Amino acid sequence: MFSPHPLELSGLHRALSVKEAGALVCFEGRVRSTSPHGEVVSIDYEAYEELSVREFERIEQETRAQFGILDIRCVHRTGTVSSGEPAVWAGVLAIHRREAFQACEHIVNELKARLPIWKKEIYADGNSRWIDYSQG
Repeated sequence: MFSPHPLELSGLHRALSVKEAGALVCFEGRVRSTSPHGEVVSIDYEAYEELSVREFERIEQETRAQFGILDIRCVHRTGTVSSGEPAVWAGVLAIHRREAFQACEHIVNELKARLPIWKKEIYADGNSRWIDYSQG
């Protein structure tokens, strides 16, 4: 679920492969270069990984039950992620597109709300600031 390395997006897509699926929906969250606090050059992500993995397993079970999806993959970067780079990727396979779209949005919203992940924006002027992960 976590990676200190740049995300390999094509590999993530290939990992989702179920012949019965009629829809693949993915979300790629990137580090923005702008913030109300200044020009962002990178974000440092920290996570309580053990707790996050357990909580994501709950989110995955809830999502499968609620939306009847076929498969889920999710990866979040840790460490320093430069502006413009992907920080989080979530993908969902489902028989129909409606369930895939709804499930993917649900997963991303729940990740932001429930996982113990922290982020510190690093600005072009050398300053930094811890930001609420659930925002943005």
